[in-house]
Order: sequence, then C-alpha cells, then structure tokens
Amino acid sequence: MKVPAAVRRRVGELRKQIDYHNYRYYVLDDPVVSDAEYDRLMRELEDLERRYPELQTPDSPTQRVGAAPVKAFGEVRHQVPMLSISDAFSDEELADFDRRVRERLGVARVDYAAEPKLDGLAVSLRYEDGVLVRGATRGDGYRGEDVTANVRTIRTVPLRLLGTGHPRLLEVRGEVILSHAGFEALNRQQLARGQKPFVNPRNAAAGSLRQLDPRVTAERPLEFFTYGIGAVEGGDLPDRHTEILQQLRRWGQRVYEGIRRVRGLAGCQAYYEEMAARRAQLPFDIDGVVFKVDRLDQQAILGQVARAPRWVVARKFPAQEEMTRVRDIEVQVGRTGALTPVARLEPVFVGGVTVTNATLHNEDEIRRKDVRIGDTVIVRRAGDVIPEIVAVVLERRPRNARRFVMPRKCPVCGSDVERVEGEVVARCTGGLYCPAQRKERIKHFASRRAMDIEGLGDKLVEQLVERGLVQDIADIYRLDPATLAGLERMGEKSAANLVAAIERSKSTTLARFLYALGIREVGEATARSLARHFGDLEPLMKADREALETIPDIGPVVAEHIVNFFRQPHNREVIEKMRRAGVHWPRSRPEDGAGALAGKRFVLTGTLEHMTRDQAKERLEALGARVSGSVSGRTDYLVVGANPGSKLARARALGVRILDEDAFLKLLSK
Repeated sequence: MKVPAAVRRRVGELRKQIDYHNYRYYVLDDPVVSDAEYDRLMRELEDLERRYPELQTPDSPTQRVGAAPVKAFGEVRHQVPMLSISDAFSDEELADFDRRVRERLGVARVDYAAEPKLDGLAVSLRYEDGVLVRGATRGDGYRGEDVTANVRTIRTVPLRLLGTGHPRLLEVRGEVILSHAGFEALNRQQLARGQKPFVNPRNAAAGSLRQLDPRVTAERPLEFFTYGIGAVEGGDLPDRHTEILQQLRRWGQRVYEGIRRVRGLAGCQAYYEEMAARRAQLPFDIDGVVFKVDRLDQQAILGQVARAPRWVVARKFPAQEEMTRVRDIEVQVGRTGALTPVARLEPVFVGGVTVTNATLHNEDEIRRKDVRIGDTVIVRRAGDVIPEIVAVVLERRPRNARRFVMPRKCPVCGSDVERVEGEVVARCTGGLYCPAQRKERIKHFASRRAMDIEGLGDKLVEQLVERGLVQDIADIYRLDPATLAGLERMGEKSAANLVAAIERSKSTTLARFLYALGIREVGEATARSLARHFGDLEPLMKADREALETIPDIGPVVAEHIVNFFRQPHNREVIEKMRRAGVHWPRSRPEDGAGALAGKRFVLTGTLEHMTRDQAKERLEALGARVSGSVSGRTDYLVVGANPGSKLARARALGVRILDEDAFLKLLSK
C-alpha cells in the first residue's frame, strides 16, 4: 500500500518534535510540553508506524527508550538493556494487555506484581561482591551516563549490601526521586539564593542527579526506590519478581512497602483504584501503576518487542499536567482582603476533571513565570490541590500576548489596593465595607477580645450575611429580636439575649474599638498604645505616617496600614454609622502626662461584679493608668473584688491604698 505524502510529512514532523522534546527533557532538564502532550505525540507516531510499517526506521523515537547521554559524563553500556514500558490509558487497554498475556501463556489467570509508577529518573546500580561500583542513568536504554559519584551522595542508596548470599554481580534498578517535602525545601533554597525554582519534582530530581559537581547533588534531598534488577551473575535469586524485591529489601535496598502480588485483571484494577485514591496523600509523585507478570519463567516466555517487554504495562493515571491557553487574568478578593490573580483558561481535562481556572498566587509570581494573557501554558492539578500554572510555553507565545497589571482599586468595593514594600500580597483597604471580607470582619468584630458580642457566633454570622441582613459591621446595631428570631436555631429568648449583648457592646473602650476594626497588624497592644497616645478616635483618624511613627512600637509598615485604612471613605462611613447607633467610649486627653489617672499604677485582684478584669484594665488604661500583675512598692492602688488572693496581704504590708469595687467605680467616673 502506497504511503500518502501527507502521512510521510506528518511522521517526519512527529519525529522532529519528539526528538526535540527528548532533548529538552533529558539533556536540558527543561521541558516545554506536558507529559500528556508528549504521550499524544508518541502515540500518534506509533499508530502511524503500525499502519505503515515501511515508515519505521531504526532511528525513530519509537525504537528508542530515551535520549543520548550528555557528553560531560562518561558513557556506560548497559549489560541488560533498560527498556521502556508500554502504557495503558484506559481499563480497556489494561484488559487487552491481560488478554494478550494469558493467550500467549495459555493460562486462565496470571499473578502480577503491582507497584506505583514513580515519577523520577531511572537509574541502574551495579554491585560487585556486595559493593556499589557504578551508578548509571537509563539514557537511551542501551547507553547511559556514569553518575557514580553523584549516586553515592544519596543516603537511601546502600554503598554496600547488607547480609550475605548476594550474587557476585548484581545490577539493581530503580528510580531517583524528590519527595514533595524535599522539593519544597529545594525550591525555597533556590529562591533564597536568587536562582530559578524547579518546575516539578521529576525535573528537579533529574537536574540534581546530573550535576557535574557531586557536592551540589549532595545538598539535594534525593531519594532512591528499587523496583527491579538487571544483570545477575554468580548467584541465584527467587523465581518471582515480588520475592526478588523482598530479598533486595533484606539486603538493604529501599523498596516501596505497598508493592504486592495481585491475582488477574480484577486484582490489577482494584490496585489501580486504590492507588488512584491514595495518590494525593503519598509523599511523592506517581503517574500511574506498573503491573509485571510475577513469575520469571513466564516473563521469559513472553519476551519483548523492540523497545518494551511484553510482560509489563503501566496503567497511567489521568494526566496531572496539560497544555492550554490563558484567556484572561482576573483578580479575586479573599476573606482577609488579599488580592489573588486567577488565570481564566481554555477548558482542559487534567487530573481527572475539566479545569477552567488556575491560581497565579500573586503579582511577583506572574512576573517570575512571565505569564501573559494569550500565552500557552502548562497547567498542573494533583489530587484536590487547586490547579496552578507551572510554566509558559514561550515558543507558542502570540505577538499580541498582554502583560497583567494589578489593579489599584479593589474590583469588589472600589477601595484602594495596598501593597507594602517587602510584601508579596496586595490587599483591599476597605475592610469595614468590602463584601468579600464581610463575614470574617464581622466575626472578628464580635469576638470576645474585640466588642465581645456574646451569642454572635460563626454560623449566625453566615446566616446574617447570606440573607442580606448585615451589609457592613454597623448593620449589627440595627438588628432586632423579631428579625433574629426568624433565623435557624434562634428562638425568641436567644434573639433577645443577643440584642441585649449587642446593646451592651455599645459601651466599650477606644482600644477595644480600634482592635475590633481589624486594621492590619493592629493587635490589642498596638490598639492600646494608639488609644493612650491620641485619647480619642478623631485625632487618630487625622494622623499622618510621621505622627504615628512617633509612638513606641509603631513602625512605617503599621503606620501605613493605619493611614490607608482611615483614608477610605467607606471605612469612615461605617464608623460614623456605628457612632450614630450609640457606640461610645470614655474620652481621655492625649498621652502627655495628662489624663485623670496618668502615671498611676494599679493592680487587680479577686472577682469584680460589674465588669471583668479585662474590662477594668481597659478602663484604667483609657484614663492613662498602668496596670500590673503584681504588687510592689511602686503600686498606687490595689482594686479588690470578691475572693482576693495573696496580693491583698502584700498591699497591706506595703501600705498600698486599697479600693473596693464601689470606690473603684467612683474613681473611674471622676
């Protein structure tokens, strides 16, 4: 049958593309396509060569396992070729594999060794008389790179086999990988050194093992898992693959604990489903499951084709990486006001689901990866992890690709966007008004150490916001018993109690109110410092950065947060609504030695009837007093409630003035 010219051209194009991608992956450690895209190219070429056998040539990528070794390393010829593994991408293809095996063996059912397909770099370790003498990469399956010096730095590679009885020559084969934790640690190290982070653990492992300087490899947290053997001379091994792995484990090799023998196709399918469910929880990446005929005599009968044994297959998981196009980049506002860029993608099936969005984390990350609107990108999704863009395919960048610019106004409420120097996250400053932050702001506002609105818990806040009853924090003070009683799990008594708690919260301190506003990095201590320094809210709202930075413990970053918060008209409007609703606090003079109790030192003991100890402390501090936890000769007053402790006796011994609760309340009211 004559081969159409278009087919010949397509075969030539496919071979060039695959050779190029092999070079990028194996030699440069810098792939520009996803695994799924590479698999599609290879399968298309395999299909065409199967339909037109005359097109098959010895140098076709289908006849090779990998790529040529890098010349910087010495060359190693594998005594037993390190062949590739055929892939099965569906249950039907796995069933076809099992059928072919059974038919060739003439049996009804076959035992298989089932193991995860680790996603790293295949390596061969040669042991002579139990001592490691050489480590080599797979290379093209027949010739690899001598990486002995680098392999010796991997702690999970035994330099000498344990026990006795090992063959004179034993070639152990396995995968060099980086765990998720190791990958994250390595990338943190790369960024700290100002170097480019790795795209994924697989490429990081390959790049780490193939360093010309073994000292660099030694710094990388590489791991090695054994999955089989190659050449064996001068000794015997068990006649089943699973038993060989058990023997290798006894000799000190690291073998994955979850490898086991399964019965027939049903056993294979069950193991595949189990590993697919566990995939996201594993400490390392796997991209499928490998099934090997367990009996070595049956493996010998089945033999091999040009590039792969007939007795093994890899049942691949849905691709975790795919290529697609960035339609647009939009910004989402989180519950704390953080602005997160999100890529809107051409729909692509990856990780078992159709993905249309991917996080870009922050503006710096977009710049680092150079993601532009219109780019073709590689998207990764692992388990339930939010999809992310791992790399841009620069070769496919269109001329009209547009750079992303972070908005200066919040896309939800229109408030200013703040990004403090040295921080990577941009944030909306409209905290009291922005709908995106509403629920979290209300929860914080009502919390015990803020406005202390007892009964206004998380679930009730969710209901109030979702039903549109609270548009901003000030709306809390418009709630009435009838409205609240209609909510889920809120009877008349609960509604009345909550309204009473809301009413009580109107009488507060300036420090509590400032903390309740949720200004970034203004915690309780900073709120107290601001309240003491300014005495009231109005002068604080008018203060500039220079004035704020004169206060102890308030630096330029916190000062900028405060100024930006009060600059927003929406925030000022909500504060004014709360003031009109009756929220108030005792005013005091600015801290300059003035204030009714300025400079006086108080200690509290026992239980007060009309307020908590925290409230008493806040009232005192609002009037310029200092509150201590222990009595000393410098203490001016001891406030005594019910069941006082040892502080009372010490105060009497030192002659400290003692106030009961009535006297204390009178002092506060002066």
